[in-house]
Amino acid sequence: MKIDKIIELNLWPKTKKTTTLKGISELEDLGYNLFYIGKNADLYSCPGEEPKVLLVRSDRCSVFDIPLNLEINGKGVSQTAISNFGADFAKKAGIRTAILSENVDSSLSIAPRCQMMELCKPLEAQIDGEVVQFELIFRNYLTGSLFEATQKGQDPYGLNLSSDLKEWSKFETPLFTPTTKGVKDIPLNSQKVRETFPEIVSSLEKLFKDFTKFAQDNGIIVVDTKLEVFVNSKGEWVLGDEVLTPESSRFISKEDFDAGNYISMDKQILRDFGKSENWKEKAKDLKAGEKLNVIVPDSIKNKILDGYSTILNRLSK
Repeated sequence: MKIDKIIELNLWPKTKKTTTLKGISELEDLGYNLFYIGKNADLYSCPGEEPKVLLVRSDRCSVFDIPLNLEINGKGVSQTAISNFGADFAKKAGIRTAILSENVDSSLSIAPRCQMMELCKPLEAQIDGEVVQFELIFRNYLTGSLFEATQKGQDPYGLNLSSDLKEWSKFETPLFTPTTKGVKDIPLNSQKVRETFPEIVSSLEKLFKDFTKFAQDNGIIVVDTKLEVFVNSKGEWVLGDEVLTPESSRFISKEDFDAGNYISMDKQILRDFGKSENWKEKAKDLKAGEKLNVIVPDSIKNKILDGYSTILNRLSK
């Protein structure tokens, strides 16, 4: 289905920028047409009239929502394999995802980076008088922005957490901390969202609990995860392309966690390096479409790749 038809059916926001640039030749030659270039992945329309797109992960990198002139060779292939695993785990738990079982011809060199996706609309609902889209976040441990909020006596999700809780305190049952999805993610009242989508939240909470146990049994501590829900053409809710992956979750090796070393097995090391290099400040003058020029040591690139490889190997046991 061509991008014009996709927009006509309201399956792609009219306000979201598309591209007329040509994509990878072996895909374009088969009728797959590039229409969107993301920070880390690209989207292609597919031959035929079915409402689906081809997602192609790149080796490009971004942190703090800043596109970088940095590529890590092999990152896209590893991320795609982990994403496929997460989608399969969800499907075995009875939860639909937008990732389709079909794919491009496996003989294509680009195939290991590709996922065929069902075209869906973001889940929306009215909360406090405003129609919003959602990021549904589940947490096993108190850390990050939630810990900072509790230390300031703030209660952004209406959870009544004690300010006496120490960082890395483990919750008896996962906390549900939803936010809006947009330019700025705004915390939402946990109970209100749970009451709005009781079946969805309950199903995803169980998925998160089951995955947490599975991962820990295989040497990975799941700190938290972000799940995005969409609605397909049948009106069914489905999960998006990042399901239980290091792009949407924080994973720490069990041996590191037990030793008090809380470095996650993903881009955390790159984020930490970016903080030390003041990338946020340097990116303020970037124009639309520009990338921040950065120099990253090979040792950091290798650690990121090693983290993805370790995750995939342990989860695939």
